[in-house]
Amino acid sequence: MIGFSTAPSTTVDSRGGTCMYSQIDTLRAQGPAVAAEFPEGFRAWVVTRGEVVRRLLPHPGVSRDLKKNVPGYEPGEVKWLSPWVDVESMSTAEGREHQRLRELVAPALTPERIDAMRPRLEEIAANLLDDLETRPPDEPLDLHTAYSQQLPTRLQCDLYGVPEDLRPEVLRILRVVLNTDNVPAEESAAVFTDMNVAMRTLIDLKRREPADDLTSFLLAARLDGEAPLSEQELVDMLFPLIGDGSQTTVSLIDHTVRELLANPDQLKTVLADPSRIDRENEEHIAFGAGPHFCPGARLARLAAHVAVPALFARFPDLALAVAPDEVRSPHSFIANDVAALPVVLRHRAVKAA
Repeated sequence: MIGFSTAPSTTVDSRGGTCMYSQIDTLRAQGPAVAAEFPEGFRAWVVTRGEVVRRLLPHPGVSRDLKKNVPGYEPGEVKWLSPWVDVESMSTAEGREHQRLRELVAPALTPERIDAMRPRLEEIAANLLDDLETRPPDEPLDLHTAYSQQLPTRLQCDLYGVPEDLRPEVLRILRVVLNTDNVPAEESAAVFTDMNVAMRTLIDLKRREPADDLTSFLLAARLDGEAPLSEQELVDMLFPLIGDGSQTTVSLIDHTVRELLANPDQLKTVLADPSRIDRENEEHIAFGAGPHFCPGARLARLAAHVAVPALFARFPDLALAVAPDEVRSPHSFIANDVAALPVVLRHRAVKAA
């Protein structure tokens, strides 16, 4: 047993996927904070109310540093958790140390810098859509793999200067990190080492050949009176920036497309006038809150703003190839995404013919 001694009232299924949503319903029914046991004996409180989360995230008594605050926790002991918590990064630091790390990264993610990325995003989207137009129009394809996943991943790898030959390894590591069920024990144990090796390879390359990318920027980043990023801090910071920055945006695009296709009346309204997206309550906490609010939130929104309209402009008759409730979720209780998004393109050139 790792964590608090309170007897858990429920056990979280490691398979995630569609059973994750039924588990969430069960947890919500038990109250605003529920003691739960996760795989490998890790115990934690699951907070199930948005208003409680809003109060907790900025609270000075709440910490993300598990190494210092979870009784009995030893780094590396919980394999699926290790890549997220056994690091020295903005995600785990608190107080002045968190502020230092965030201030070092902030100049790389200013609104002006992010807005300047729109042309590259539009170029990536256009190239991916060109590829899709070569596919048979009436044969199902996985939009998740062919489009939603590709656009944010290519952008993040471009931004951080990840060379082409290293990108497959970075994506493999990310898939293993997010999968909380059917990863062999030896692969799960090795992924933290693999992550370190991949990021050190990137850092070594940028030391030898600095370029106009964010890895080179972070290597040179300095604050008056503060130490620069150490080698380990840079290693620990890069993978979450690249991985989280791409995966969360992939999920945003996937879910947006799926929900629009599952609700054709709303899709028709939005295609006729995109300004009709008129959700009244925009104060969600998907990007966090308080000191740890996601520094890349603006970039995620920009990627979705480019990806979704471009997709429907090119393929206005796009349709799901399966029923909405048959879209599979991944084996993960960390990533809220789809395992695949089967669609039929029905592009206009064929329809007109």
